[in-house]
Amino acid sequence: MSDADSVDDTYTESQVIMTAVKILAPFTFTYGMFLIFHGADTPGGSFQGGTVVGVTILMLAFAFGIDPTRRWLRKGVLVGLATGGVVIFAGVGLAMMALGGNFLEFDRIYDVFGEKQKWGLEAIEIGGVSLIVSSVIITLFFAMAAGFSPQDRSGTGGLEQTESPADSTSADAEVSDDD
Repeated sequence: MSDADSVDDTYTESQVIMTAVKILAPFTFTYGMFLIFHGADTPGGSFQGGTVVGVTILMLAFAFGIDPTRRWLRKGVLVGLATGGVVIFAGVGLAMMALGGNFLEFDRIYDVFGEKQKWGLEAIEIGGVSLIVSSVIITLFFAMAAGFSPQDRSGTGGLEQTESPADSTSADAEVSDDD
């Protein structure tokens, strides 16, 4: 048995899964965007919509491989999305303070501009929360996937397990179920 045969690869190409994801991904992405854009008026919202958008990317990673998806969606893009979401969230909040209100006090939009408060909430939901949630879900998935390498199937994340003196003495001791 060669070294190539002993490696348990985590990616197996399946035409059924790839075809199903090619068909489903546009619909799940569209549904996620629907939840994001209609979250203030209908059930759902930016958190749920950002989750659906993030999981759509995870579906692509499961179907076409984690490494190709990671190369396609570079780390800088994910960091940019998360940072952009935080900047939008903080920017809207600080803008409300600059208009004389408290942080995220959307009443100031109506008082100063004569516009509905809804626009401040939409900016937070669409521009802030949805970007943060989707990028964090994708980033956490890539971080967990990077912790596993097919060469190390021990489940320790690449760390060698060392036996401590307490472990060696406990192995010799008799174990009782009466305790």
